[in-house]
Amino acid sequence: MSAVTPVEVTPEEARRIAIRAQLLDGSATDVLDTVRRLGFLQMDPISTVAPPQYLVLWSRLGKLDRAELDCLLEQRKLFEWNAFIWSEEDLPLIQARMRERWGHYKRERWALEFLKEQKSLRRYVLRELERRGPLPSRELEHTDARFHERTVWWGTRAQLTWMLELLHLRGHIAVAGRNRTHRLWDLAERVYPPTEKVPASAARRIHAEKRFRSLGVKLERGRLLAHPEADARPVPKRTTFLSPFDRLIHDRRRAEALWGFRYRLEMYVPKAKREYGYYVLPILHGDDIVGRIEPVFDRKTGVLRVENIWWEPGRNEVPLDKPLRSLAAFVGADSIKT
Repeated sequence: MSAVTPVEVTPEEARRIAIRAQLLDGSATDVLDTVRRLGFLQMDPISTVAPPQYLVLWSRLGKLDRAELDCLLEQRKLFEWNAFIWSEEDLPLIQARMRERWGHYKRERWALEFLKEQKSLRRYVLRELERRGPLPSRELEHTDARFHERTVWWGTRAQLTWMLELLHLRGHIAVAGRNRTHRLWDLAERVYPPTEKVPASAARRIHAEKRFRSLGVKLERGRLLAHPEADARPVPKRTTFLSPFDRLIHDRRRAEALWGFRYRLEMYVPKAKREYGYYVLPILHGDDIVGRIEPVFDRKTGVLRVENIWWEPGRNEVPLDKPLRSLAAFVGADSIKT
């Protein structure tokens, strides 16, 4: 794949390009194609409304059966690695990343030392998975796995947990499925199909081009640069809410350059210091981010409750009844309280 030559664009063009590239213009058709076009879905346990991998899909598709994503994972058309969901076509690129070093000296040194010092635990995990896998971590009991240690990078955690994570990141074991929220581990060769081996340098180059294409536009040294095949046509006046982990606003500097929109994840901020709320979703209307909304789904009562709405300075309020009804249907709420 040859390198592409970016094209400098105006902020107005960049906004339209970003929306269309991320399929937030209403052009998304199905779950599999959407994941392929976006490149990946980020996973996170916080689900005040819904887990982000589902919420990102809802923002684009509207009507969505969560079971469709789960089914695609079971069919191995999608796979889970490093807290992201990827398309099977990207497996060779991800496997190239599995073979690479960490890129941070202290983390790399700790990982190598840990794997060396815990050889018996490593052999045990691989042997048990070969014999009995797929297995959840709770079924992998071993004397060496009960101890804890202070790592130089990530803090204190069970050694078994670190062993599973490292073997997963290195491509020796894989997520074979889930029992509710618990990952089921198995040997990688029993989960991943055979693939071609892509050199690390080529994988990095291909991945960077795919990411650029999926974002449509990037910010470099104050200039807005678009992918040469990007679509800058006007965007329909469609209103939806974005996950806090949505790639449209993941790059905070780019979001400020495009919309003057300053956003941060405040679920990790003490309540007294929050500017807005715990789990706030940007409101996208057409090609503009016009406000923020804080919905909470109470699963016990079946109520989708709107805690607050904030409109961005200089933006007009837009009707939210339709996206709220869509969101309520998606999460399975019986009613909406505003």
